[in-house]
Amino acid sequence: MKKDIKHIAIAGNIGAGKTTLCEKLAHHFDWEVLYESTDNNPYLEDFYHDMRRWSFNLQIYFLNSRYRQILDIQSGANPVIQDRTIFEDAFIFAPNLYDLGLMAKRDFDNYLTLFNTMVSQVNSPDLLIYLKASIPTLVNHIQSRGRDYEGNMSIEYLKRLNKKYNDWISTYDSGPLLIVDADKLDFKNNPEDLGEIINKVDAELFGLF
Repeated sequence: MKKDIKHIAIAGNIGAGKTTLCEKLAHHFDWEVLYESTDNNPYLEDFYHDMRRWSFNLQIYFLNSRYRQILDIQSGANPVIQDRTIFEDAFIFAPNLYDLGLMAKRDFDNYLTLFNTMVSQVNSPDLLIYLKASIPTLVNHIQSRGRDYEGNMSIEYLKRLNKKYNDWISTYDSGPLLIVDADKLDFKNNPEDLGEIINKVDAELFGLF
């Protein structure tokens, strides 16, 4: 049995179901949850209305928030499951904004330097769970939760993010990785699908008995 499990992280595009899966796994395994800072994020709504103006501010806020979460996880006594990872900020969202011309090169370079400094000081997750979802699944989830600031999000934006996610995951080598197909597994409403994921997480973390 693997000991000292402290950090489980869920990665996935906007609307993939990260928060839902976090809560269900936390309930089953008796883990604490660290959520992505969206409700109290002072930049998020402004960003969706003017991405060029607020992209750097938003990404620095997320980077700082996630870094502080990792420090809390590593200094804490209990296992924690984290809703979105620091890697996604640096390998998905910031590069996408830069590619789209919504973040200046000097800001992007500054951001990456800060990210590299931060990750050199912390451990990678004991298990990374990637929620892979197609565009229709993402759109359905986004529409069903009805957040006003997500109303302006384009299909093309989600497609670009999905490609970056798949490219990143294909080269991820920082620790154990479990890929969950959110198109095929309805872990929110189907207990059998959730049970299948729980069994896979159990095997990754604690081995097969």
